[in-house]
Amino acid sequence: MSKSFDDLLAKVSQCSRKTVSVACAQDQPVLEAVKAAKEKGIADAILVGDEAKIREIASKIDMNLADYEIINEPDSFQAALKAVELVHNKKADMYMKGIIDTKGFLKSVLDKEVGLRSGNPLSHVAVFEVPGKDNLLFLTDVAFMTYPTLEDKKAIIENTVAVAHACGIECPKVAPVAAVEVVNPKMPATVEAAELTAMNERGEITGCIVDGPLSLDLAIDAEAAKHKGAEGRKIVGDADIILFPDIHAGNLVYKCLTHTTSSKNGCILTGTKAPVILTSRSDSFEVKMNSIALGAVVAEALSKMEEQK
Repeated sequence: MSKSFDDLLAKVSQCSRKTVSVACAQDQPVLEAVKAAKEKGIADAILVGDEAKIREIASKIDMNLADYEIINEPDSFQAALKAVELVHNKKADMYMKGIIDTKGFLKSVLDKEVGLRSGNPLSHVAVFEVPGKDNLLFLTDVAFMTYPTLEDKKAIIENTVAVAHACGIECPKVAPVAAVEVVNPKMPATVEAAELTAMNERGEITGCIVDGPLSLDLAIDAEAAKHKGAEGRKIVGDADIILFPDIHAGNLVYKCLTHTTSSKNGCILTGTKAPVILTSRSDSFEVKMNSIALGAVVAEALSKMEEQK
């Protein structure tokens, strides 16, 4: 079971070598991440974008481009279409966002001809290694679904549980969080959290344990659970997956952890045919490299599922 990004890197070493296709790769943090990922044995890369700019940046970071395939396409959206088509055609295992706006990148992901639609709702998961926590935290959704409905939340849980399983967590504990840990009809997030718990108990959501509503402290802090007399709950400070009621709550927690702690994190978009590495243009190369590692682990799990069909 992966408890840290070091564990994830060790898990990657047991996988077959993966390849990431990068859209608009002419970005220094992206190229630094790709270079580090190759050096650590995480993944190879195909670089799609403005070749002149890619070579200019590579020379600054001492990156030997003889080790990479480069596809020259200066137009951003055309570069994205060419990059995603490589994954669609199984010439690469993962799709990564470079220096292209998120709208254009997602348009390529959803392209009917060459994209990565699976028929399932898409959602985003950020995986955190937080100092003082002895397990990885999967935060969802912090960047894609704005105001998820009950059915959306079910899909988010299923998408995220699949990622947790790929990371070696056999039965992740899912905490649909709200401001309080009791059902209040005037607080829809608590009502939906209770319904998700009931769906899990009825076998409509499988492969995990769902317990909600929970306040965030009860979900991640065993002492808080003890002091609040919540020992009888299924989750007592040991949640693996935090399901947020909306994008505002998720994004605020994400940015608080990112900017005020020494946490490590990686992010991918899920619900697609292959892992999609969707990080912010402001994210460090370490976050991007961790995201490639996370994508490689998920790609390996998807590959094994295909073999079993």
